[in-house]
Amino acid sequence: MQLLKIDKENYVGQADPYILKYNDKYYIYTTGDDGLYAHSCDTLLGDWKFEGRIFTIEGKDHFWAPSAIFHEGKFYIYFSFEYYDVEPDQGGHHQAMHVIESENPLGPFSEAKNILMPFSIDSHIVKTDEGLFLFYSPNTFEGERIGTYIVVQKMADPYTPVGEPVPVVKASIDEEIFRRDRYKEGQHWHTIEGAYWFREGEWQYLMYSGGRYEDETYFVGYAAAKTTEQDLTKVKFQKMPDDNTYAPLLRSNDWEEGTGHNSVIKEDGQYYIVYHARNTEADGLNGDRRNARIAKMHVEDGKIWVERYPDHI
Repeated sequence: MQLLKIDKENYVGQADPYILKYNDKYYIYTTGDDGLYAHSCDTLLGDWKFEGRIFTIEGKDHFWAPSAIFHEGKFYIYFSFEYYDVEPDQGGHHQAMHVIESENPLGPFSEAKNILMPFSIDSHIVKTDEGLFLFYSPNTFEGERIGTYIVVQKMADPYTPVGEPVPVVKASIDEEIFRRDRYKEGQHWHTIEGAYWFREGEWQYLMYSGGRYEDETYFVGYAAAKTTEQDLTKVKFQKMPDDNTYAPLLRSNDWEEGTGHNSVIKEDGQYYIVYHARNTEADGLNGDRRNARIAKMHVEDGKIWVERYPDHI
């Protein structure tokens, strides 16, 4: 079900929706070509207000996939953009992770600080009893299934990654191929991105998006680990149900396609998944047609499943 309102005359897209609750109010941050955008609402399923663009950098573009945390009295938002100030990665990619801070969830924000070199996208910043941890996606050009994958890294503070990034979810099936023969014939590029971590009871879950966003097989999947370990660099996540089975939580259906890059919120004991998708039929939108959707999500003993309906939750 569509979550945020659409102004067809001034639509800027609602890709990569990240939901945050603070002081009984809800915020959703989204991707924008010319900056970061936000919506707010007093109730999860109420009428969301478009707050417009909340952050940009003059002369920069392709602002990607914000994640946010309220930590020690301040809001921190992690995101990537085309960072041409440094050398790209081996594949020529310039996207790099940056952080901004504010005392208000809608800003004004500080100047962006670069914390990771290209290629680094799709953050999820989380806190456990062991401190702050940052999930994100870099690229690998080694191994049988090259491409984008998910790592986790410990943070000394909101701006300082420490230690080496630890791989947590890698490509393992053909449905995760983004482009065949990308750099040379027979070498296919894979994509695992859009990390979102949460825990329930003795289980920890890491959700992700796999494949090419334009393909019918593009999907949201998850990995899980039954552990109380608080140092997330030590958790061994297992793709569910296994490394070799394509078992999407979300994928295209009769009314929506391009379902991916989710966040999660738990309200009155009920989990909800917030994700982006495009309508399968023409909707009059130009440019980025992805918009925020919401569905009930169920979590129990290492298993997740999602209810999806075109006209209700």
